Amino acid sequence: MRRIVLGLAALFAFIACPALAEELDSTPRTLVMTAYYPEWNALVHAVTDAKEYKLNGGTYLTGTLEGKPVLLMQSGVSMVNAAMNTQLVLDHFAVKRIVFSGIAGGVDPSLTIGDVIVAEDWGQYLEVNFARQTQDGWLSPEPVDPKAPANWNFMYPRGTRVGNADTAPGRHYTFRMDPELLAVAREIAPKVVMERCVPPSPQQLPDTELCLHEAPRIVVGGTGVSAGVFADNAQFREYLHAAWNARVLDMESAAVAQVAYANEVPTIIFRSLSDLAGGDKEKNMEDTFEHLASVNSAHVVRAFLAALPD
Repeated sequence: MRRIVLGLAALFAFIACPALAEELDSTPRTLVMTAYYPEWNALVHAVTDAKEYKLNGGTYLTGTLEGKPVLLMQSGVSMVNAAMNTQLVLDHFAVKRIVFSGIAGGVDPSLTIGDVIVAEDWGQYLEVNFARQTQDGWLSPEPVDPKAPANWNFMYPRGTRVGNADTAPGRHYTFRMDPELLAVAREIAPKVVMERCVPPSPQQLPDTELCLHEAPRIVVGGTGVSAGVFADNAQFREYLHAAWNARVLDMESAAVAQVAYANEVPTIIFRSLSDLAGGDKEKNMEDTFEHLASVNSAHVVRAFLAALPD
């Protein structure tokens, strides 16, 4: 009987223990992440020696870009997709660093559509407490951290508790990008020529392309923020700029930054502005400039990859 019990215990332990993730490619590579098809399409044509893998319905493409071994993928739009698929790819491939290429909404009023922003850190602006309204004002359900960014009405930032192999879990409002990768971005910033004009659509006459008034810039520095929100609100845009020192917002980057921090993977994120997140004069311009912004981010990422040491 004792042998039977021990045998059953071993069987249940084997069933309960998850299998180790299978490594699909052992070559150390730069992971080039995009969120969705316009960003992917701006880069995929330049990947040579491509080999395709499928994981959970997603396509992962190994190959060479600007002379560097890369892995190109789409994270999917929004925070949970970005976090889930970042961890998935880290579990199955030999990732040396993460480079994100995509579009975003501008928050800093000094920036314009087409500019490429390389933030020094990224935070999740909807990791918050919702406060109740009292006769004396808003009352947060937990004490307000004096280090937290200021509240917006009933929304009080509370940060995210996370650690890694070298650091005990602690409260983070932002996650820093890799300083060495930021240095490379600063080096290439004055050298990259970007697009100013959107090609005419099939419905337009050939001479009616839409062009920006000024040549786009590469701006390194400041904070980026993310949440599962397509933000197009002028008042909230002003709040994010004032309270978070935010220059840009999107729906994935801070989730990628958190997973990268937990796994200690060097990361840098490039985001080109497709709209102004509520600062556009008449309507949100993302549908007009998403292609231009995707291509501009891809131009900068390719220059960045070319400048990386072998």
